[in-house]
This record gives sequence, C-alpha cells and structure tokens, in this order.
Amino acid sequence: MRIIAGSLKGRTLTAPKGDRTRPTADRVREALFSMLGSLDGFNVLDLFAGTGALGIEALSRGAARATFVESSPIVLKCMTANVVGLGLAERARIIPALVERAGRQIADSAPYNLIFCDPPWANVENVWEFLARSDIGRRLAEGGVLVLEHPATKSTDSALWGELCVLRTRAWGDSAVSILGRRDAPG
Repeated sequence: MRIIAGSLKGRTLTAPKGDRTRPTADRVREALFSMLGSLDGFNVLDLFAGTGALGIEALSRGAARATFVESSPIVLKCMTANVVGLGLAERARIIPALVERAGRQIADSAPYNLIFCDPPWANVENVWEFLARSDIGRRLAEGGVLVLEHPATKSTDSALWGELCVLRTRAWGDSAVSILGRRDAPG
C-alpha cells in the first residue's frame, strides 16, 4: 500500500499480517481525494484508523494535522510505525481507544475540517447508529465533511444521521463512500 499523492507520494505503508485491517483500495483513495479537493491547512480526524492510510494521505496532501483513533494494539503498532517512519509525529495525534469511548479526546482537537470513518464492515450499521446518536456533527468545522466508507450493498440514504445528512454517495466495486455534512450548513 502506497501513498497516492502529495509530499509523501510513493512512500509505502505497513499493515499487520492477516485480516485485522481492510485498507481502503488505492483506486478508492485516489477517487475519494479527487472528490475532496484541496486539504491545505485541514484538521483531520481518522476514526477506526487502522494503518492510518486515510489520515496519512490527507497529511501528505497538505492537511496541517491529523488525529487517529484505533483500539487494536497490533494495528496501533503498525500505524505508529507508519506515522513515525514518515516523519509525521509532530503533526499527528494517536488516540489508543475505542471510537465509542474516545469522545472527550476527540473533542480536545476539534473542530475538524474532515472526518474519515471506515469502521469494520461486519459492524457497520451499529457504528452508523452510534454516529447518529453521538455529537460527531458538532465536531465538524463550518463547511467540514464526514467521509464514511461502507459496503456498496448498504445504503446510507435511509439511515438516520442526527445532525448530519448525506450529501453524496459513490461506489467502486464492493466499496462505497458517502460524504455527510451538517444539516445546519449553508446551502
């Protein structure tokens, strides 16, 4: 797995052996970041961060800082090695916790211009329910978006999102990405 673009283009990321993570495919990451446009100066939150690929790609493309939330000790070891090995430690914060229990730590670095959420697909609908009940929408900066990766077979349109609403969804094979924004965002 490589960084697609930016200052770290072509650099390799490590991932734990086995199926502990399901890294976002390069083609999906490339298309997603094309949709997002410039990330210069952004504050990014990467939930269920895994190897950190999404947050690290954002840092490579100009984000000012990124907060990564991951609970697996084995995966955290790989992510930390990626962040440190790429010289990003000063721009990164790693929260070793379950997303559902990291609310206070997440709030400490808010507001975020961009939130990535790539939960384990076996539990994706439970995570969606948690997000709808949480205050994650209030952690977005004005004009900020939450990017939700999910199986293409699961529609986000009918889910209840609390303060958030689905702005658009795009699918690539068995993967889909939905971009959500705050309901109170201007037009």
